[in-house]
Amino acid sequence: MPSTRSSLFSCVLATLAGLFVAAPVAAQAQAYPTKSVRLIVPFPPAGATDILSRELAKQLSERLKQQVIVDNKPGAGGTLGSDMTAKAAADGYTIQMATSSTHSIGPALNPKIPYNAQADFTPIAHVADSVNVLLIAPNVKAANVKELVALLKASPGQYNYGSSGNGTIVHLTAELFKSMTGTYVVHIPYRGTALVIPDMIAGQVHLLFDNIASAQPHLKDGKLRAIAVTSTKRSPLLPEVPPVADTVPGFESVTWFGVFGPRGMPAEAVNRLNSEINAVLKSPEFQQRLRTLGYDAAGGTPAEFARVVQNDRDKWAQLIRERKITID
Repeated sequence: MPSTRSSLFSCVLATLAGLFVAAPVAAQAQAYPTKSVRLIVPFPPAGATDILSRELAKQLSERLKQQVIVDNKPGAGGTLGSDMTAKAAADGYTIQMATSSTHSIGPALNPKIPYNAQADFTPIAHVADSVNVLLIAPNVKAANVKELVALLKASPGQYNYGSSGNGTIVHLTAELFKSMTGTYVVHIPYRGTALVIPDMIAGQVHLLFDNIASAQPHLKDGKLRAIAVTSTKRSPLLPEVPPVADTVPGFESVTWFGVFGPRGMPAEAVNRLNSEINAVLKSPEFQQRLRTLGYDAAGGTPAEFARVVQNDRDKWAQLIRERKITID
């Protein structure tokens, strides 16, 4: 009898010991995040990337129970902020809202960027996609793409277009337009599309392929005009605006937005962030909010996001080679 009691007592002690050992391990696995998370936005405030980032950060802060702080680090077409992310500690507390410009076009257009878009980052989640809209200044006398092309061909080099910087999707979309229409338009790079708008309203910049999200306020107040969208179909946000492809067959340019972290991020942090971002994106209220801002919610696994980025990079790299496009 004593031996039986001793055996039971030993089993109880072993079980309790196991629980005490497992508890800290479980707590550690659930610990991330234990402090605020910095979300680097490599473009200025009020632009498309910034608008989306702030919407996501607000929702993520609630789900993570930690503040997600948007940190704008504009410059060099998104390269400055991306490089800061690549060099940050890979602990899950510095992440980035990346775009087609920073991780697809930029690397293909400029092999001298200070980071490797594939090797130096950890893909976390595909957040959204968005099309651009072709905006024209008040002093550009064209009502549609056909008239614009005729105007540009009649006055080569007399018109210009703004962009969010060399190597951004805004830049390359305009170069694609020039290549497919046989026009010559002067490029004026800025540090973000939000900085182009005042000069467009003043008539100093003539064209801009801006994101629908950041363009909408200026369209509503009538200060700028939209004559085309860059998707192959009309956008429900601007149903009266036809695609460029109606006039220039085959023209298409779509921007993706997604979250990356530095290379070597802990799997626990990647999985937690991916899970919470996907949960946010599945919310009908959030999806509607994105639609009103000009985005389509995406989502998926980190591996699926990596494939989206690679396919987009291949597409733009091929165009850059074929058209001999440079950032000069």
